[in-house]
This record gives sequence, C-alpha cells and structure tokens, in this order.
Amino acid sequence: MTTFEDILEEAGPFGRCQMRIFSIFCLVSIPFSFVYVGIVFQGFTPEHWCRDPGVSEIRERCGWSLQDARRATVPLINSSAGVAYSQCERIDMDWNATSLTCDNPESDFVQAQLSTLPMTGCTDGWEYDYEGRQSFVTEFDLVCADSWYVDMFQAMLGVGFLVGSIAIGYMADKYGRMKSFLMTNLFIGVTGILVATSPNYIALLVFRALFGFGVKGGWMVGYVLITELVGVEYRRTVGVTYQMIFSLGLLILPLLAYFIPNWRWLQVVFTIPYICFLTYYWFIPESPRWLLSQNKRTEALEITKMIAKENKKTLSKNFETLKVENTDPASTASFMDLFKTSKLRTYTFILSFNWFTSAVVYQGLIMRLGILGGNVYVDFLISGIVELPAAFLILLTIERIGRRLPFATANIVAGAACLITAFIPDSMFWLKSAVACVGRLGITMAFEMVVFVNTELYPTVIRNLGVSVCSTMCDIGGIIAPFLLYRLAVIWQELPLIIFGALAFVAGGLVLLLPETKGVPLPETIEDIECPNRNKENHLKSQQLQNLLPSDVTSNKDVTAV
Repeated sequence: MTTFEDILEEAGPFGRCQMRIFSIFCLVSIPFSFVYVGIVFQGFTPEHWCRDPGVSEIRERCGWSLQDARRATVPLINSSAGVAYSQCERIDMDWNATSLTCDNPESDFVQAQLSTLPMTGCTDGWEYDYEGRQSFVTEFDLVCADSWYVDMFQAMLGVGFLVGSIAIGYMADKYGRMKSFLMTNLFIGVTGILVATSPNYIALLVFRALFGFGVKGGWMVGYVLITELVGVEYRRTVGVTYQMIFSLGLLILPLLAYFIPNWRWLQVVFTIPYICFLTYYWFIPESPRWLLSQNKRTEALEITKMIAKENKKTLSKNFETLKVENTDPASTASFMDLFKTSKLRTYTFILSFNWFTSAVVYQGLIMRLGILGGNVYVDFLISGIVELPAAFLILLTIERIGRRLPFATANIVAGAACLITAFIPDSMFWLKSAVACVGRLGITMAFEMVVFVNTELYPTVIRNLGVSVCSTMCDIGGIIAPFLLYRLAVIWQELPLIIFGALAFVAGGLVLLLPETKGVPLPETIEDIECPNRNKENHLKSQQLQNLLPSDVTSNKDVTAV
C-alpha cells in the first residue's frame, strides 16, 4: 500500500509549489508579532504629572514649556526609580495668588519649599510629556491608581490566545485548514477595526480579547498547513523559519510606531495585513493530508497532482493504491493519558513549565523596554536584531549536539543574563543593554525549541493532545507576564528580572531531566515511552529489512516529468 509520504516524495517534498506557499504564509508571522508585543507602543506610559488649572493658565500666559512648568510647580519625591517628580499628587494651592512670575519662575519656589507644601490628588487629570503622540494610556488616563488597567490590555490578549488556540484548532480539524484560516482572518479584520474605534476602555478590553482569539489561532493554522505540505525532512526547518519571521516583524514594528504616533491608527495598520490574507483563497490549496483524513481522496489527489505539476514532476499510478492512515487511536486519547505513567507525568510537567517560562520571560523582557526611560524605538530595534541569530543557532546545533543540551543552555543563559542585568548599575548603560540582549537571545532560542521538543517526546496516539495541553501554559504565562512586570517594577524596577532569571534557571535545570531525542524514532505508543530501547530495536529491524528489499519495491522516487 502506498502512503501519502510516498506520493509527496514523487510530487516533490519541497519543490517550487511548497516554496511559494511557504513564502507567502510566512507573512502571517509578521503582523502576529505586531499584535503580540504592540503594547510597548500602543500602551506606552510617558512622563506625566498632575494637571493644575492654575499652572496651565500661567504656562499659557508666560509661554512656558511643559518642562518649565513642571520644574517650577511639581515637587520631587522618592520613588522605586530614585528621586523623581511627583506623578500622582500635586501641590494644593492657588498658583494665581502667588508671586510666581513669568521672567523667573523658580525665584519664589525652590524644590525644598515645594516638598513642604500640602498635597492633593490629580483631580483635574494629568499632563503628558509625549511630543504630540498618543497611546491609550494618555487617552484614557491609565496612570497612578488606574495603571493596572494597562496590564489588563495584554492579559486580555492572552485570554483570547488561550481560547482561540483551542477553538480554532478544533475548527481546523473539523472544517479544514484553509476554510478556518480564511474565516479567522475575516473575524480578525472586523475585531481589529473595533479595537481601533473603541469608545471606552472596557470596550477596548472586550474587543482586544476577541482580536486575540483570532490572531493566534490563525497563526497556528498556518503553521500546521505549511508543515503538512512538505516532506518529513523539511518540517523542522520550515517550522523554525516560520517562527523566525516573527522576529523580522519585531524589526518593522518600531519603524511603524515611530511614523504613526496615534495608537488607534497603529491598530488599523496591524489589522490591514489580515484583511489582505483573505486573498490567499486564490493562491493556497487545502491540505491534502486533512482531506485524506476526511476520506476526501479525490480532492486530495487532485491537489497533489497540482503540486506535482508546479514542481515539474509527474506521479506514478501508486496513488490508486493510496492507504488512508487510520486516525482512530488519536481520537480516543484522553487528558488523563498525559499522566498515565511516571515518565509521561514528568514530561508533561517539565514541558508545561517551559512553555510558561518562555512566555513570561520573553514577553517580560520585551515589555520592559517600555518602562526603562530610554529611546524606546531604538532600544526595541536593537533587541529585535538580537533575536535573528536564534533560528540559525538552533538549526546549527540540534543535529550536531542534540536537543536537550542546547535547550537547557538557552534557558540557563537567559536566566543568568536576567540576574546579572538586574545588578549592573544604570551608569554602565551599554554593558547592561548587552547582557540583557544575551538574555533575549537565550529565551528566544528556548521559546522556539520547546515547540518541536514537545512533539518529539510524546507518542503518536497523544502527540497533538500533549502539544495542545502543554502549550496552553504559554497563554497563561502571557496573561500573568504584564502583572509580574508592571506591578513588581513599582516596588523595584529590576525586581521582575530577578523573577525572570529564577524561572529560566529552573526551566533549564528541568530540561536536563528530559531524554535526548536526536536520532531517536518518534514513539508510536505509550509503551514506547516506558520501553524506549524496544522502539529503537524495532526501528533498527525495519531499516535492516528495508535495506534487504530491492529498491524498486521499497521506493518509487525520482519519477520526473517528461
């Protein structure tokens, strides 16, 4: 009986057709990065202080800048970042009744005197030093007591990711990859515009969750589709490259944010690509593997013929004896199977913790750029460049060294870099930035590696279920990350780095408890997990038998077009 892998080898495992589809599908990763970390710019919190109507009148009359007025009327206080201007309280007095003059605003009130005057809350709103730009923080005054609402913006995205990954994954299995992808992008287009036109912050949070529901689910459908269209030997490279394009989006994001100063228009720009992806209906076919799983043999073979034609290959008559793989065992898998044996319990715990850690540390390090006080556009661009070597380092090491050691090392390096960065003084700016970038590179590698290590450790009967369950911890980490970063930074700006470093260290140590999967055949059953040597012996016997058979029996490759 012929398998689909045999036919795909004849059609071309990674020919011109797959390259075309892969290239245009990689574009999906770019706006996904915009959505994932766009909060750095959309939710940027600039320098701010209480608005005082009396000070505003004097400033307009005297032609002072915002900084002049702040120096003259806002007291200095001790904060977690050191001595800084008060952001949440103002002096309770009538400035028009003072002797404050336009010519010498600091003659009557020096900082020592300002600090002794009675204070009151920001009852008239805030002034923002943001050079004509607008984030949703400045529009909705999400500072001081309401600053935690900013955390909710990213947390609601994580909620959408969590629910959408499960729901859209189910849709893709039931209704097809391309149908789900197209419906998802239509949904993203609608909800993305709703985010940009939100009349208040509550509506913004609701639409943000719906937006996230579609974005990650659509990205995952693309990941599944491109890996199903290529041969086995190309899947890992295709998967890693698909994720690497995400890093390319991080280089484009600060440029967009710099030239589009309003968060609402920036949201529109984030949404437009998803509307454009609806044109994929005319360029990308349904997955033949999915069609075969639904017993739609005729449609699957027509698409496979189309792939072969574009690849300038021709199919032999083997497709007439195509064997449809039985997927019944997978359908009977249950959640409790992930904890059925001691080894499976260990794998599930370690992989879930690594998904969680990767999301918390990765998002935390990126969002941290928005609270450092430097040039957020330059800092974001530099840190994005650092991510690019991650995919190349992975591809360079996993087939030479293995999976476990690079995976563990990436986590440990990220943890060490976070801890070291926390204790480097701000005066050593470039050293602090360089060490932080090393941490960013390490956690990026760990994040990309956990995906395929997860698939290699679980047996076929529960592989999809295992990846789905473990990866939900990534979305839970995304929900928690903004609270860890922004709330702990109020206590001490470097405290989140201590937490990130500890998590990454523990994750790296736990990875060392996992078995090496380099050169090991994928386990088919739960028994293969408990008795890996038996699986190796069966794989070896299969290879030996294949070597003894005539080549025309074991292979039908190299059939080219006439």
